Amino acid sequence: MDASIEGDGDVTAVGDPVAEAPRPAVPATAPVRDAAAARARLWRTISVRLARAQRTVQRTVQSHLSSSLTRRIVVLNLGGLVALLAGFLYLNQFREGLIDARVQSLQTQGEIIAAAVAASATVDTDAISIDPEKLLKLAPGESASGAEGGSPLEFSLNPERVGPLLRRLVSPTRLRARIYDRDGFLLLDSRSVSGRSNILRFELPPAAGQPTTLDASSFLERSLEFVQRLSHRPELPLYEDIGMGNGKAYPEVGSALDGHIHSVVRANASGETIISVAVPVQRFRSVRGALLLSTMGGDIDAVIVTERWGIIRIFLVSAGVMLLISLFFTNTITEPMRRLAEAAERVRRGVKSRQEIPDFSDRPDEIGHLSGALRDMTKALYNRIDAIEHFAADVAHELKNPLTSLRSAVETLPIAKTEESRDRLLAIIKHDVGRLDRLISDISDASRLDAELARADMDVVDLAAALSTVVDLARAVDRGDGVNIQLAVRSSPYDAPRSRWRVLGNDSRLGQVFNNLIDNGRSFSKPGGVVRVLLWPERAKGPGGQQIEGYEIIVDDDGPGIPDGAFDRIFERFYTDRPEHGFGQNSGLGLSISRQIIEAHGGRIRALNRTRAHPQGTDEPRPGDAVLGARFVVWLPSAR
Repeated sequence: MDASIEGDGDVTAVGDPVAEAPRPAVPATAPVRDAAAARARLWRTISVRLARAQRTVQRTVQSHLSSSLTRRIVVLNLGGLVALLAGFLYLNQFREGLIDARVQSLQTQGEIIAAAVAASATVDTDAISIDPEKLLKLAPGESASGAEGGSPLEFSLNPERVGPLLRRLVSPTRLRARIYDRDGFLLLDSRSVSGRSNILRFELPPAAGQPTTLDASSFLERSLEFVQRLSHRPELPLYEDIGMGNGKAYPEVGSALDGHIHSVVRANASGETIISVAVPVQRFRSVRGALLLSTMGGDIDAVIVTERWGIIRIFLVSAGVMLLISLFFTNTITEPMRRLAEAAERVRRGVKSRQEIPDFSDRPDEIGHLSGALRDMTKALYNRIDAIEHFAADVAHELKNPLTSLRSAVETLPIAKTEESRDRLLAIIKHDVGRLDRLISDISDASRLDAELARADMDVVDLAAALSTVVDLARAVDRGDGVNIQLAVRSSPYDAPRSRWRVLGNDSRLGQVFNNLIDNGRSFSKPGGVVRVLLWPERAKGPGGQQIEGYEIIVDDDGPGIPDGAFDRIFERFYTDRPEHGFGQNSGLGLSISRQIIEAHGGRIRALNRTRAHPQGTDEPRPGDAVLGARFVVWLPSAR
């Protein structure tokens, strides 16, 4: 291989084609392969995206079409549009207006053509020309006649003059013109007059079995013509072409020969509208014949079909717009409802996880209201599930303590050596059995409370009478503590006497709440103390901030008060704080049941401490502020 050194120091091989071949091949094929691979990857990416988009569109269409609500909305919207289209096509005032305008136009044209014919093509038949020489040659009793080569009497209208004139006036108008003499005989027919002569031409009817143009027309045209027959044929008389027959068979021709302009609208056997107008041909007020102008079959219907096609096109566009609007409208309804239904189904099936309901509460319509209601219902359901779980755990815990104590006492009793030990163990067993009895009774009452409140009918309850009854019963029970129970009722001058102290509720359950609060205050009072019960009208703020009329029941005692930080805890199940009363004397469910009953009646209950700085009660007492006693405040809305 020869090599040459160029000016820049590069070495180039010369004269060895074998050595030059592989060197350019390597860099030339690599970019081609990379470009082909890039194009293949691009096509795969595009095809994957198109497939995904197609599947998304299919799912969207299927979800919309599978929704009965979507179908109903679309059918109702399009049904009104179809009814409007049918009314336009059937009633169609345009047709009547078009026929009236065409009749007026034919009358005007007929008067112009009849005047031209009368001026240039009439013959004066009142003067008869007789040759005197022929008259002298007649034999006695013989009359002058044209049979021997003489000129016969001329027509009232000269066909030789009428033909060219009629051809020039009628040919551009696509009308059929027929001239009848005063006796009703056909003189000329524009459809049968040739261009250069007055030869009459008549088209033969199609042979039997050979399809006409109408029979070979499209299905849509046949459908429209069928509709035309249904809507037009019963209204219009049938048109029949009499050909060379006497023109008086047409009423309008007979009226024209009497000197009147007359028009008739008919329909031929194909359902096509034909308008005929007959105008008298007069000269010096003498009727010389009649001109019959008629439209060609299908001229009026072609205009009407064109107009109806315009209406149909407008309908198709409107139907498309209506369909899109309906789909958009239903999408704003069915899609949220579908999501809400699926979420509700997931909530029903979901056992291990908590499902979230879609939030459409920002929509100011029924969908937003439904979404908010479902979310609140789901939240209440989960809260109820949590409450049941906690209640079960609390019940298990509270029952386990006396059972454990009872088991220990029973196991220890056989090995007790002294009578004193056995008596002490029997006392423990008796105490634990009583505790279990109280717990089971209170737990049973608490578990039945929701169901009873849901089933019970709310009646009008007189709070003053209910409190008076509860206080009287509490006074009648002598516990040996000397606690006095006082009841005060403060009425408002603004309350009507008939609606005063009336609330909607269950009187037995409200009485249970009042009895629990009075017993609670009595149990914490010192011997000879006082429990004060006050009833008065009081307004409270509702959920929207509006003022709601109601009544407040306040129960005060002079006991040690409520421990700091326990103002809300005392309403929890099984909570009790009575160190001076001994262990296990209370189940701790009374205040929890009371709050549950009050909230079921749409009210609220809270606990406060009366102090020297806040004699009306506070739940945030200051350190060092002397406690005067506890206060429980119950508010219930008044009956409307």
